[in-house]
Amino acid sequence: MSSTLNDVLKALATDIEETARLVEGLDETTWNAETPAPGWSIADQIAHLTFIFHLAGTAASDPEGFAKLAAGAAGDFDGAVNAALKQFNQFPPAQLLARFRALGQQSVDALAAVPEDQVVPWLVNPLPPTVLASAGIMEIFGHGQDIADALGVRREPTERLRHLVLFAFLTKDFGYLSRGLTPPAEPFRIEVTAPNGEIWAYGPEDAAQKVAGPAEDFCLLVTRRRHRDDLALVATGEEADRWLDIAQAYRGPAGEGRTPGQFAHQNCEH
Repeated sequence: MSSTLNDVLKALATDIEETARLVEGLDETTWNAETPAPGWSIADQIAHLTFIFHLAGTAASDPEGFAKLAAGAAGDFDGAVNAALKQFNQFPPAQLLARFRALGQQSVDALAAVPEDQVVPWLVNPLPPTVLASAGIMEIFGHGQDIADALGVRREPTERLRHLVLFAFLTKDFGYLSRGLTPPAEPFRIEVTAPNGEIWAYGPEDAAQKVAGPAEDFCLLVTRRRHRDDLALVATGEEADRWLDIAQAYRGPAGEGRTPGQFAHQNCEH
């Protein structure tokens, strides 16, 4: 089930606006409240997303400008992220939020202008605009979850999660690569239940390695915003079970993740 660039960008634009509304009207103290990501405040989360959208918008509209930005990040991506946090964090809440919205929309518009059969330069390899937009959805889902957790609110899962589920299926090797492990050649099947009860399935039907459960739980797993013990996911096969421990839909270090039981009370409805 493939998505058009327009489908993914509409979902991304909606996610950006939903996240903006989460933080709209927060006072300065709450903006600086800690999130479950150690050392990251709500302001840091919005600043990071603003930086990511700035990068993506530049990559799609100004490849030369992007090359300069990326060159600064190439040797030390964490350093570049931290520098960007300082750059965007200097703005008071209303101004940071305005930049988040503007640069988010700019990235959507810039990606929309790229023909679907072309690629956009990115940090490791050039990516088709649909894949880069899906990576944006992954970023905003994960960082938006940290913000929602800090504010004690629950975001309603929607059919837009399908783009993240497919992206996580396509990037299922990242968890192995980030740990220096060789990804298995054996095929996986991901079979998750959408919020509307539909089944989204990727990978061969007869695959011995399979992961099943609610789509939202799957997305929380691959963004490492919940520990597998707090999710209603079922692995069939030894390798699929191992994957639940290391799954991540982003490149680079896995980060600390979350601990078992940290959010257990929130999943009693599953």
